[in-house]
Amino acid sequence: MSATRQRPFRRLLTTTFCLVGATALVAGCTSNSPEESSSDSGGNNAASSNDDTGDTVTIGFSAPAADHGWMSGITNAAKAEADKYDDVELQVAEGTNDVSTQISQVETFINDKVDAIVLLPFDGAALTPVALKAMDAGIPVINVDRQFDSPFAARATVLGDNYGMGVSAGTYICSQLSDTPNAVVAEIAGIDSLPLTQERSQGFADALGDCGLKVSNRVAAEFTVESGEEAASNLLQAAPKIDAIWNHDDDQGVGVLAAINNAGRDEFFMVGGAGSANAMRSIQADDSVLKATVIYPSTQAADGVKMARLLVQDKAMSDLVENEVPKQIVLNAPVVTKDNVDQYIDSAFES
Repeated sequence: MSATRQRPFRRLLTTTFCLVGATALVAGCTSNSPEESSSDSGGNNAASSNDDTGDTVTIGFSAPAADHGWMSGITNAAKAEADKYDDVELQVAEGTNDVSTQISQVETFINDKVDAIVLLPFDGAALTPVALKAMDAGIPVINVDRQFDSPFAARATVLGDNYGMGVSAGTYICSQLSDTPNAVVAEIAGIDSLPLTQERSQGFADALGDCGLKVSNRVAAEFTVESGEEAASNLLQAAPKIDAIWNHDDDQGVGVLAAINNAGRDEFFMVGGAGSANAMRSIQADDSVLKATVIYPSTQAADGVKMARLLVQDKAMSDLVENEVPKQIVLNAPVVTKDNVDQYIDSAFES
């Protein structure tokens, strides 16, 4: 390995420490008001007054249709976060996978003169012009999960770490197969044409390569139960022996597990992806080949709501020296196992 090549697990640690999760950052916030800042701390207090009721903030929220457990979790978490604040009015547009409809929703928010918009675009490129229009109108846009084409289309962006998911999954599998140098590792990806799938696969390959392993068998599904079952059936027929499988998505993982059970295969362990509640319950019960899952947070829009409130009320994050809400936050992709599942299951989404 080249001396200049950064090892994947080190990249993961760097992401963890340098791009701190938005929930942790927002939890420790303080007002920008000088009278609330301590002269001894250089203007940053450990205690936060950001949750104190302030001026009412009207936030428009739009996301794709909740036809997938993770997407449903996104919308539910955003609503739940808004409900925690007496000074937040969340206007939720009906979830849609029609780009024209979502553009119209954002235009309505602009016409209604909302204070901020939290937007998970069905198609980031297609929603870029209307997001720019909102920003030009003085309405801060918080972009969630799927990025716009222009850096000027959002005041802040909250992202999951797709590459980091792959690194986390690969690093965990390496740790479990340290005594199996010729291990057969399989991968059940999501939709191959999507950049997020490509990033996850690249992170996975990089992490496996760091411990001398590689993906021996790979199939792709479509993030649905049915496609997961079909893809897994094809994989199991093609590979008579497997040591570990990484499945990118816990929703399609319901079908993957069904195919595994139908085939009567249990010589391997499986790692899931996204972090659904049913996957975590199975990990907790230790009742299947599923032994871990890698989180892709369904709380991204909830963090977006919290950030929108901070921006409109002119507040910042007390754990940062900079007296501003960050331009971009990339959330961590931790591995959930039986040992730590209790830390994550309460915020998991239902597949």
